[in-house]
Amino acid sequence: MAKERFVETYSQGVTNIRKIIVDTETGVNYVLMSSNMTSGCGMTVLVDRDGKPIVTPVYPENQ
Repeated sequence: MAKERFVETYSQGVTNIRKIIVDTETGVNYVLMSSNMTSGCGMTVLVDRDGKPIVTPVYPENQ
């Protein structure tokens, strides 16, 4: 089975949802927020205090 491109690493809330999703190819972290998943949501790159994207180290599958 192929490795999933995006994985959820953090989840908070039931109606006011916050999730952190990591791109397993680039390591870039995204934050998804919604006050109600049926009426829409927003997703953006998660950044540090200097405005740089937060990147989780990723390793090739053969390591």
